Amino acid sequence: MAQSLADHLTGKTILFFGDSYVKNHRRPVEETWHYQVAKRHAMHYINAGRNGSSIAFDRTRDGFGPNMIARLRELPDSVDYFIVIAGHNDADKVKNSSDSLRMFCDSLDRFCTLLVEKYPAARLAWVTPWNVDRPGFPQVLAAIKNICGRHAIPVLDAAQESGIHVRSQAFRRRYFQGGDTAHLNAEGHRLLLNWADHFICGL
Repeated sequence: MAQSLADHLTGKTILFFGDSYVKNHRRPVEETWHYQVAKRHAMHYINAGRNGSSIAFDRTRDGFGPNMIARLRELPDSVDYFIVIAGHNDADKVKNSSDSLRMFCDSLDRFCTLLVEKYPAARLAWVTPWNVDRPGFPQVLAAIKNICGRHAIPVLDAAQESGIHVRSQAFRRRYFQGGDTAHLNAEGHRLLLNWADHFICGL
């Protein structure tokens, strides 16, 4: 998409908050689709990703720091666009535990409430994790769509609509870092660029 078609983005500040999907794990942030979207439209880009971060669960003992509710307090008080990319680590914690799922849903609801309060004038959005074939992911994906919907936060459904076939080993070998189930490589990020750009332009 040419910059001239989205002049309303130029000069705006966009912050991406979340886990290693944002941090980009072992690869440079400059390879990510979100960095490239910001660059395409001459936006001010803030990357607030942290490997291993979780919405609901404190992972300080694991070396990944507090949950994202606590981390929200550390962020700038004013941005134009605030995009959350998170849920993968929560799904791995939830697994088949109904108690953990309840904790996740309560935390997500609280997080969304705080987000709307902190950024009343910002364009907010959420990008889901991939459709990983492990317990916890279907429940967490459904909760994100449901709870974000209640808070009028648009959701970009990366699990079902992105063309990222995380359950295919051959696909992961080509488009993921080391063939894992979370972290895109540079080629994988390029696959998402135009699709995600269209979504952000429409917020």
